Order: sequence, then structure tokens, then C-alpha cells
Amino acid sequence: MKSSPSVWIVMLALLGTHLAGMGVFLAVPVLAPAIAAEAGIPAALAGIHTALVYAGALISGPLTGAFIHRYGGIRVLQAGLTLCGAAVALATLGHPVALALSALLGGVGHGPVTPAGSHLLASRAPPNRRALIFSLKQCGVPAGAMLIAAITPLIAALWGWRAGVMAVAAVLVTMALALQPLRAPLDAERDHGVRLGSLGAAWGAALGSLLILRELPVLRRLTVMSALYGVSQFCFSSFFVVFQVEALGVPLTEAGFRLALAQAAGVAGRVLWGVVADRMGARPVLMGLGLAAAASGTVLLLAGPSWPGAVVTLAGMGMGATAIGWNGVFLAETARLAPTGRVGAATAAGGFVFGACMLVGPPLFSVLVQASGGYALGFGLCAATALLGAALVRGAGTGARG
Repeated sequence: MKSSPSVWIVMLALLGTHLAGMGVFLAVPVLAPAIAAEAGIPAALAGIHTALVYAGALISGPLTGAFIHRYGGIRVLQAGLTLCGAAVALATLGHPVALALSALLGGVGHGPVTPAGSHLLASRAPPNRRALIFSLKQCGVPAGAMLIAAITPLIAALWGWRAGVMAVAAVLVTMALALQPLRAPLDAERDHGVRLGSLGAAWGAALGSLLILRELPVLRRLTVMSALYGVSQFCFSSFFVVFQVEALGVPLTEAGFRLALAQAAGVAGRVLWGVVADRMGARPVLMGLGLAAAASGTVLLLAGPSWPGAVVTLAGMGMGATAIGWNGVFLAETARLAPTGRVGAATAAGGFVFGACMLVGPPLFSVLVQASGGYALGFGLCAATALLGAALVRGAGTGARG
């Protein structure tokens, strides 16, 4: 490919990358009931898996900027996806230590995905379509989660949970290979002279990037909002299937299908909210999504075995459209607010705060489940963090169009 690809081709490639990358987060949590039965561990510990993935991302994330300048964004994505595939495959050993190591290494592979994607897209997205393009790119997250939730339980029912995990690993490696035609045109500006330095120096640079949040209070509020919304998003995604199986008595395949519907609502939401944000501005959209996510989380908090399945499904779709649908608007607004030439730093700072909160949020959900013997307090956590995030963005003053 000699000519530079259009912004839409780049966006589609990144959408596919995010789609495949969700395997690191959800392959094990979706199959947790089956894995837990064999490994002899509580299925509600799915939150620990999510936290370990983010711990791994915090290890590799600070290195992303140097790797992008040295090897190019596409090569960084390829390396990350390949490591993710190997890490997911490691989970097939079924031992608790292997499951933990799989999550941690998967996070190391996934850490560079969002910063590298923002690097490749930021300079190519026209300002009047920025929110829509970033939202379309981020549709890969719920789309990947939808496919995993719908297909892996079916594969597990036919051939066992290990087959479901290996199918996800194969998708990750295949996507890494599919990016190769874009390597030459998109990585043309890489600089082999860039020195990567030590991990300690990279961490120092990452912590230094947090200064941008001190300089821009609006960006700081949005970043904290994203972390709070992320707690709702990943607690819901990690526990919705387990909650239905253990608390409501729903079969694994049906529970997975309901999560798939919720993620489909997330895909639709990300597109819709991107269009709305380009017209109305980011602040009212982000604030409304937080309030709606809190309402949906409250319904799940109250749900019990006697509730109609349609109500639980609709509440899950509400969470999908809101708690999962906010991300593209946030990334586009971050790119708009960041000073010229500092989009990568702003995205990395946001990712660092987001990841740090993910070390706490999903495990706290697990603790609440174990301590109370039910899932009500956990979904109460989802509702509370969504409300707090909406309160933060209300005063952020981000109403200008991106």
C-alpha cells in the first residue's frame, strides 16, 4: 500500500484491534462459571482477573510513547495483540496461578492499544467528525465483548471452556497479522534512533504526564469521571453473566446471550452518542449517560430470581448503552482539550488514572459479593460511581463542540 490510507480505513483497523483486544478482559470472566467449577475457585473472583489485566496495562502503558516513536503505532499494536493471544491461551492450563499470570500478561499486551490507536487517529480525524470517528473506533470494545459473550459459551457447551478460550486467542493473533498491510504507510515516521530507556525512566515520564491534569482542571475532572464510569462499565461486563448464573439461576448460554445484547446496545450507543456529541457538545451527553447508567444499575441491584427475564435483559441493555457507550465521546473530548502535540500525553495520563482505579473497582465488587453473599451491593457500587461521575462532569465546563 503506497498511498496513505484514509481516516476511515485507519478507524476500521483500530475498531478491529479493539474488538480482538476485548478477549483479554472477557474470555475468562464470561466462562468463569465453567472454569471455577473445574479450578475450585469462586466465580465471583472474576473481578480479580480484571484488576490483574489492568495491573499489566500499567506496566506496559508508560512505555507506549517511546515504543510508538521507535517502532510505529501499527507495530506496537501487532506486538501487543500477539502477546495478548499468547496470554489468553495460557489460561487453558486452568490452574489459579496460570489464570492470574494469563490476566497479568494479557494486560501487558493490551496496555499500548488505546494510546497507539489515539496516536494513529488523532491527526487524521477532521474536527467536525472527531467524536463520531473516535466513537466508531471504540465500538470495537462492545462489539468484541458482544461476540465473546455470545459465542464462547456456545463453544464451551460443545467442546469445553478451553476451546472457547483458544478461539479468542486465535482471533487476537489473526488481527495482529491483518494489520501488516498498514505498517508501511502508517509507521513511516518511526525513528530508529529513539532510545527506549529503562522502565523506571518510562514510569517517571508517565507520572510526569499526569502534570497535564494539574494544568487543565477540565481535563482532570473528565479523567476522574472516566475512571468512575469505567468502574461501572467493567464491573457490569465482568459480573453480569456470573450474576445471572449464580443469583438468578440462568443457564450460561442464555446469560452470555443477554450480555451480548447489552454489548450490542453499547455498539449502538457509541455511534449515537458520538453523533449527538458532535452536535450538542460532550458535557450534556456524558452527564446524561452517567445518570442513565446509575438508573440501570439500580434496577440490577433490585433484581431477583422471580423477576421476568425481559426486565433483566433490558436493564443490561441500558447499562450497555450508557456505562459502555461513553468512551468514544470522552476520548474525542480529551483529544480536543489537550494542548497541541500533547494528545498522546493526555490520553496516557487518562489511561494511567483509569487503570489505577480498575485495580480497586472490580476487586471491590468481588469483596462485596463475598462479604454479603449476593450481588446487590456490587451493582450499588456501579450506580454510585456513575452518579459521582455525572456530578463531576456537570461542573467540568466542557460544553463546547469538539
